Amino acid sequence: MSGAARSFTPFAGRRIAVMGLGRAGLPAAARLAAWGAEIACWDDREEARAAAEAAGLPLRDLAASGPFRFDALLLSPGIPHRLPAPHPVAARAAAAGVPLLCDAEFLFAAVRAAGSGARFVGVTGTNGKSTTTALIHHLLRGAGVAAEAGGNLGPAALSLNMLGDGGVYVLEMSSYMLERIAAVRFNVGVMLNLSPDHLDRHGDMAGYAAAKACIFARQTPQDVAVLGCDDAPSRAMAAGIVARLVPVSGVTAQRGGIWAEGDRVLRDEQGPILDLRAAPALPGAHNAQNAAAACAAAFALGVPREAAAAGLASFPGLPHRQERVADIEGVLFVNDSKATNADSAARALASYERVVWIAGGTAKAGGIAALAPLFPRVAKALLIGRDAPEFARTLAAHGVPHEVAGTLEAAVPAAAAAARAGAAPVVLLSPAAASFDQFSGFEARGERFRALVRALAPRGARGRAA
Repeated sequence: MSGAARSFTPFAGRRIAVMGLGRAGLPAAARLAAWGAEIACWDDREEARAAAEAAGLPLRDLAASGPFRFDALLLSPGIPHRLPAPHPVAARAAAAGVPLLCDAEFLFAAVRAAGSGARFVGVTGTNGKSTTTALIHHLLRGAGVAAEAGGNLGPAALSLNMLGDGGVYVLEMSSYMLERIAAVRFNVGVMLNLSPDHLDRHGDMAGYAAAKACIFARQTPQDVAVLGCDDAPSRAMAAGIVARLVPVSGVTAQRGGIWAEGDRVLRDEQGPILDLRAAPALPGAHNAQNAAAACAAAFALGVPREAAAAGLASFPGLPHRQERVADIEGVLFVNDSKATNADSAARALASYERVVWIAGGTAKAGGIAALAPLFPRVAKALLIGRDAPEFARTLAAHGVPHEVAGTLEAAVPAAAAAARAGAAPVVLLSPAAASFDQFSGFEARGERFRALVRALAPRGARGRAA
């Protein structure tokens, strides 16, 4: 480390509490300490506290009695501060008038304290934000722009490298993070779509929409607001935008924006950008909108059209998001484990004409009833997890062939057998439900699906990975 790096202490003299020492909290605490802050760390889990202690970070029970004398509380996004019930540490901070912030707030402050003019891109939406964040980063790097990507997507914001004036931070911002920013201004804010999710944390759709709209907070007319226009709640946000508005769509033309013509040819008012058939990692109208949003952001940051088109074509996609695991004996196996709600699963189902569908887990409000218009695409459903019986009742009411398999270990070979018997050429894991009843998260669910699929391949055969 250089002497200049060692002397960079933008938070010297500030007392910062860090509650939650997981994927984001632990590196955040370490970075804040390195940048001069006096920190106190805590986590309700003993193993997380042990990891912090091993890293040399000071522990203090932040819920204990006594004055809560801090300048800020960095609260892990997964810990509620208001609904359904505030965590005791969050309640103490609120009572003491201490601001509750996310790690992106501290990254922004540090970059500005360093005198860097690096630009910030924030990406949010109910679905598609991880793919769009990664895609914008891919387009920037392909065009030779120094760029870092992270946030809700990972790595954590405070794990990212410091960038100079020409650099760009591309941050995936969840609603939990957005309601905990105070000064961050996104030079490019991207809002993709809005459908019911996390209502236990936000109270209702109005509260959820208000949190998402923070992506455009503090923008000026010199900034750019990229707005998905394929759903009414997102379109309604246009009224509050002061930045230059760029509307995007996966299905309809947008004056002054970017859209997909016939769901395939990405274009703007200057003409075609790319035939999306040349971008196999971006199937479906929802990914057409993601591509449009990524291009809008890239163009705003100076990426040439030709470089953006080349980047779309070379984008490898993300794990667990319509990830093509293998093609075995003419059956394509697709891992869309990230689809933890019906709206996300709808996007995957709409991308294929006929599928054998693996679904189930811990259902969100409404289950899969909203997917009824897409049920004709389902040749057979194999259901797993806690709410498989609920999903079975919905499918039975619509005459969809189905079977309660219970586990992925049972569902994958049964789905493969149905596909090979001619039911459909695609086996799609798109659960429309959370995974915590059987797995530690959607990543673990997707990894297990991958392993089970690869075990199906005949000895010596090679599945075609995407």
